[in-house]
Formats: sequence, structure tokens, C-alpha cells
Amino acid sequence: MGLDPGLRRLALGTLLAAYPGPVPPDWAVDLLADGLAGHTLFGTNVHDPAQVAASTAALRAGRPDALIAIDEEGGDVTRLAHATGSPYPGNAALGAIGDVALTRRVYQSIGAELAALGITVNLAPTVDVNTADDNPVIGTRSFGADPVRVAAHSAAAVTGLQAAGVAACAKHFPGHGATVTDSHHELPTVDAPLALLRQRDLPPFAAVVAAGARAVMTAHIRVPALTGTDPATFSRAVLVDLLRAEYGFTGTVITDALEMKGAAVAAGGVGPAAVRALAAGADLLCIGAKVDAQLVERVAAEIVDALTNGRLATARVEEAAGRAADLAAWTRAAVGSTAASDTELGYAAARRAVRVDGVLNGLDRALVVQLHTESTIAEGRVPWGLGPHLSGVQELRVIATETDPSRLGELAGDRPIVLVGRHLHRLPGGPELIAGLAAQHPVTVVEMGWPAQWRPQGVRAFVTTYGASHANGRAAAEALGLTG
Repeated sequence: MGLDPGLRRLALGTLLAAYPGPVPPDWAVDLLADGLAGHTLFGTNVHDPAQVAASTAALRAGRPDALIAIDEEGGDVTRLAHATGSPYPGNAALGAIGDVALTRRVYQSIGAELAALGITVNLAPTVDVNTADDNPVIGTRSFGADPVRVAAHSAAAVTGLQAAGVAACAKHFPGHGATVTDSHHELPTVDAPLALLRQRDLPPFAAVVAAGARAVMTAHIRVPALTGTDPATFSRAVLVDLLRAEYGFTGTVITDALEMKGAAVAAGGVGPAAVRALAAGADLLCIGAKVDAQLVERVAAEIVDALTNGRLATARVEEAAGRAADLAAWTRAAVGSTAASDTELGYAAARRAVRVDGVLNGLDRALVVQLHTESTIAEGRVPWGLGPHLSGVQELRVIATETDPSRLGELAGDRPIVLVGRHLHRLPGGPELIAGLAAQHPVTVVEMGWPAQWRPQGVRAFVTTYGASHANGRAAAEALGLTG
């Protein structure tokens, strides 16, 4: 026996799916006609602007008010510019600059670009306060480690995006910044008293709610003081008692991808995770990136089964689908914004973020050495570094643990070395390689990751970009005098 059509449509109305490739397959469009809330676009769905615009138009042929979402944070997390790197600096750079009006303008420019392509929801900004230098998943996606600064820039980002007609989704509630593990791979724990959470992690979320954020994304993290043994995505105390009752949020609660280990393993699969998230108060369930028609139908069937056997109240799912529909209605009403994108604004902002400790001179003949760093799932394999911006200098790309500093010194000869990396303080072999080089050769270090307290000894200069976007790379190359 098939699913009850009405209950299936109700369940689909709470789901944000995805599809492979640059052209929406028939099933992705058909499910929208059947009531699916929308789709999230990933890098595999993006080839060029004309193609993206054609894809969003094809999706709307399924249903005119379909939600079309994307993770376009600027900086290290970009889907539109995944082949080249973002023309905008990310949050860490904007926070370091400290110009709230600039943050609003950058996000309005990002929003204008999305709106022009038919994308209606940006799963951004990241408003986590990054207080852990070893945080493997937030880092430069954060505006900083100061809650007051992060709150101000978070509100500005939300205002900018929504001024362009794109709904903002602030993430990851109640705060992923103090974690030292990645919720894509496991369930992190933030074991802090509630008083500290209110002082450190929660102020940016209060700020974005006050700024009118249309959506907030849940975090797959365990916060014992709030969630007990469950992730926040499954915690009614977090999503209803705190976010809605205390902070007064009336918009749409969107889950982080339910395929992530922090949710799927905790619940026993994506389908059970969807049921638990709805029961806890989530409204729009992001299934993930690796989605096909069968997975969507399995999740919908799990929700329908929970409705049928009483594990889920019909009124709760109707409320969730209604909030997803309200978000879609807001995005349709917002269409027609006159905001224009301005990528040069991004490059100008990245230049303002560069910080130099030491002296930069005589580097026009340098040997540039870029240390390989694995990307996170959130970032994906996006090009980074100084390479695209260099003129007349040699660049090598090496793995720190496999590189002999003496050999690099021999290759450089009488040329100074510019060593470029991300998160060098925790890169295996990175600090040791730098120390070995600096002991025998003039070295300038460019840090394009999170600016931790660690500083290399014996180097001529230490340059911090607060991110590794295309804009950050150009700004660093210009500061070093390597662009010709």
C-alpha cells in the first residue's frame, strides 16, 4: 500500500533536498510539484551563472514558490565560485576589519548575486563565536572570538542579505565555535555551564533574531547544559524553549544536513533523524548533499509512519510545513530587489584585512612555497593560495611532513622564501618545517587560516589574511609585492 497522498505531501513540505549535476533531473522537479519544500545547490550543481539561472528556472517550473538554498558564505565556503575561490573575504577578515557597514555591504552584494540567479535562501552567515583555535570546521568562517563583535557583524550580515531579497539563515545554533571536532564526522560536545553559553556563544543569535533573520540553522552538537546527551537538532529545550520562547524567534528553523554523522548516527539514520528533528521543533529539514529520489521518499515515508503511529503529532508537522511555506512566501515577496553585486568591493575589503608583523621587502624574486592542507567538507576542494596572482616568481606546492627544509633552502639559493599555509599551528609538520627553514634562510610566512596565538620564531615577517578566498590570495600577493 502506498503512502497517504495528503500525509506524503505534508511530509515533503518539510524537506530541503538536493540533486546531482548541473541540470535538475525530472524527479527533482516532480517532487517539487508533489509538495517538496525545495532544494539546496552545491558545487556539483554549479558550472556558470547562465546554467545556474536556467536550473533555478527549471525548478520553479515544478512549483513557483520552491525554496532554492545555497551555502554562499564568502571566504573559504563558496559554491558559486568553487572553481576559482570567492571574490569576497570571509567573516574572519570582515571581523578583523571591524567595519560593520562594510560587512553589510559585502553581504548585500553576495545576496544580489544570488537573487539574480534565482536563489532565495542563503545558508549563511555563520555566527558562531570561534573561541577554540583548533576548531576544525568553523575557524575563518567566524567573525571572531569576541561575542560583542561577532553579534554586531552577524546582524549586519543578515540585514545585508535580506536587503537584497535573499533570506538569511544564521548558523549553527546554539553555537559551534567552541568545538574541537567536526560534526560532519562525529557528534562534538560543548561542555560549558549555561551562564558561559549565554555570555559567549548565544549573543550573536540574539542579535540576528533582533535583526529579523528569516531562518536559523541548528547545530549537530551536544551541549549537556542544554541538550543532555542529544545533539541540539533533537533538543526541544534548545529549539523551542530557548530559541522561540526566550529569544522570540518566529521564523523558520532549518536543520544542518541530516546526513552528517552528528545527526544520522545519533538517530540511527537520516529518516529517524528527520522525525526526531521535527519532534524537537525544527521546521525545514536539510537532508544533505548526496540525495536521490529514493532517499527523499524514504525520509518522507519515515515521517508519514511517525504521523500514523503517533510518534509525531500532525499539528507539529503542519506547523513546520507552514513555517517553510511562510519562508517561501517571504522570498517570493522579496523578488525584485534593485541591489547590485560588486565583487570589487570584496577585493578591496580583503586588502583591508591583511596584517603584517615584520618587514616586507626584497621579495620580488622569492620562492613561494605553499603547504598542502586538507579541506573540510564544508569548504570542499576550492583553490586557494597566492598562485593565481603571482607574476615572475616560482611557486612550489609541498606536503610539510614530506619536505626537507635543507632541500628547500638549496632550491631557493639566494632567493628569500615565502611560505604559505592554512592553520599552520596545527598543520602536521608545519611548525617544524618553518623552524628548520628559518634557522638557515630568510623566510616570510603567510597564514591564510585562523589566526591563532602561535607565531613562528626567527622569520622575517608574519602575514595574516584571515582567510583563503581568491580575494584574500590577491590581497596577500599584492602586500608582498609579488603581483608584478
